[in-house]
Amino acid sequence: MNDEEWVRFLKYTSPYSILELTWKNDLVTLRCPFKVALKHNVGALKKGQQQEVDMVKISYTLQTVYIINNEPYYYFHFDILL
Repeated sequence: MNDEEWVRFLKYTSPYSILELTWKNDLVTLRCPFKVALKHNVGALKKGQQQEVDMVKISYTLQTVYIINNEPYYYFHFDILL
């Protein structure tokens, strides 16, 4: 993805919300802060611990990154609590 494509892509994202598909196939917007639970130990965070996501970013490799307590974590370490 070149820089121009990257800029166009980021124009449609928000660092303060994400779209989530529920188990009933409803599309909902989650606004920050929203709660997540850890699937396993990551850094100083422990499995099962609940955290609040302050901001949502996208890495250059298009991976979703949660900002929790000013620290970045990839989304796949967490379950979203609705």
